[in-house]
Amino acid sequence: MSRPPVATARALTRHYAVGGGLFGKPQVVRALNRASFSIEPGKTLAVVGESGCGKSTLARLVTMIEEPTEGTLEIDGVKALPETWRQLRSKVQIVFQDPQSSLNPRQRIGAILAEPLVINQPRMSAPEREAKVRETMALVGLRPEHYDRYPHMFSGGQRQRIAVARALMLAPRVLVLDEPVSALDLSIQSQILNLLMELQERLKLAYLFISHDLSVVRHIADDVMVMYLGKTVEAGSRDAIFAAPRHPYTRALLSATPVADPTHQKERIKLVGELPSPLNVPPGCPFAPRCWKASDRCRRTEPQLSGDRHQAACFHPEDAPV
Repeated sequence: MSRPPVATARALTRHYAVGGGLFGKPQVVRALNRASFSIEPGKTLAVVGESGCGKSTLARLVTMIEEPTEGTLEIDGVKALPETWRQLRSKVQIVFQDPQSSLNPRQRIGAILAEPLVINQPRMSAPEREAKVRETMALVGLRPEHYDRYPHMFSGGQRQRIAVARALMLAPRVLVLDEPVSALDLSIQSQILNLLMELQERLKLAYLFISHDLSVVRHIADDVMVMYLGKTVEAGSRDAIFAAPRHPYTRALLSATPVADPTHQKERIKLVGELPSPLNVPPGCPFAPRCWKASDRCRRTEPQLSGDRHQAACFHPEDAPV
């Protein structure tokens, strides 16, 4: 039985004006174009794509660090506007890619974890804050003696546990996970992923999981949104996209993912050419200059997402399993 979504985005768009100088006209970078999705409590939406596809821009909009140029974002049914940001920001927290640079090296762990409470719940007493910090530390697998230590005294995996604990301090409804395990060793990655899945099941958190590692996405995601040059080119359930990708770009990404089974044979698709500049997006389908199925129609007209639960923006969708 589906539950009401905790986060809903409709046609989220973010454009930036760059350059221009004193007399010149600034150019427009279309970093994100009409991204729409919804996430239910206890579910994970993974956003995948190459560098420059708009994943981090989307994260900044969902965490209300930046305001969208167009489109709307709702958290628990409340529209995210500058006047409601303060109310909603505690419900959406982020875990960054590099745990070392995201933690203040001059603060002890207890102070780092208590800071969100000091800012957002000023009426909470110091003993209450300490009790809350220690409770959250235990929740993510940190020991009591870690309370008075500094970030440099921990391993990368432990620092990421601290970052997760900080994100949980205000009891959020949505966690934005921006490449949360890509800076960690493989053995530690599995520990952090298992921790995130345990926390999600226990706390019914909704995850927006940003990653370029499709093997990790396959492990943790419920739904997948594939982005290319700021636009969503395919969206659907994890099982549908991994079993039968419809967009050629998705198929190319999956073909580059290593498979543990040595008997499994699959065709490796090598994309020719570079990602077009966001300052000069070609007309028609943005993937057409690199697509082996592109036709004149693709170069003239931009395809829109079509389909019910499994959507793809392509005039010549794939139909064969990977």
